[in-house]
Amino acid sequence: MNIAMFETEEWERQACARLEPHHRVRCVAEPLDQRNAADFSDAEVASPFVNSRLDASALSHFPRLKLIATRSTGYDHIDLRYCAAHGIIVSNVPDYGDSTVAEHVFALLLAVARKIVDSVERTRRGRFTQTGLRGFELRDQMIGVVGTGRIGLRVIEIARGFGMNVVAYDLQPDEAAANRLKFAYTSLDRLLSDSDVVTLHVPATPGTVRLLSDREFSRMKPGAILINTARGHIVDVEALVRALADGKLRGAGLDVLPQEPLIREEAAIFHQEAVRDAEDFKALVANHVLLRFPNVIVTPHNAYNTEAALERIIATTLANIEAFAQGTPQNVVSSH
Repeated sequence: MNIAMFETEEWERQACARLEPHHRVRCVAEPLDQRNAADFSDAEVASPFVNSRLDASALSHFPRLKLIATRSTGYDHIDLRYCAAHGIIVSNVPDYGDSTVAEHVFALLLAVARKIVDSVERTRRGRFTQTGLRGFELRDQMIGVVGTGRIGLRVIEIARGFGMNVVAYDLQPDEAAANRLKFAYTSLDRLLSDSDVVTLHVPATPGTVRLLSDREFSRMKPGAILINTARGHIVDVEALVRALADGKLRGAGLDVLPQEPLIREEAAIFHQEAVRDAEDFKALVANHVLLRFPNVIVTPHNAYNTEAALERIIATTLANIEAFAQGTPQNVVSSH
């Protein structure tokens, strides 16, 4: 099979060599989108990462495509409806970064709670005053975990280690886990009103777009902290800016933002169809405002990025491709 791997680093290219000589593998550093899709039109398998955009305009250039093996758990960057209509199987990596992402949650939380970035910047300038750097302890604080999949449950385990109290919200409660980890499920509104920290761990679906907006922020406890390592579109960033500017929230730690590809390469804003409407521009402006709040820490979608997690990602992806080649697809999220 002809296989095209996108957004690859040198070590990943070396790992992909195991697919040869039975398959022809082409690895490139750039993401896949409608601008370069025609260059890979002979591919039968495409393996993107999260910065690629496999919408209908890109996928229409792949008449021979049979499998998309995304190197991620999420697959909102792939047009599943198009894939189903054209007989393209989509597989993912369902389990690679539970601890990796959960640990990043607490890196963000501690950085906000203890004003780590301000402290480091101050001492690097030779100033050792503590004025304005007073933080707060996590012990006995209430953390609200929205979404109790693998990552959410690992967050709860860590939170219990800090001595935090835990409440959770999920459309499909895991009562066995709740008993084991000693936390309680509640409604989303109650979670927001009771929690000192709210952390998001839900997938990107139509039902989770702007899950937190003005209404939800108004229900949050004054002085709460928001952590988002899930997907950018789960949070209405304009509403978040308002909540921070009004002093409703103490701060936020964000690893994801809407319109991330355009933030990475701002010249892309002026590319035809890159920005669809005024709402996209407003989201971009809100993102830039967030970057300038002193009580907000933004990392570049980096929660997954550890050596162990990346090795698990590539190993599972290659196994997905080999399983498909043998006629036994695995980790399938969409098929015809």
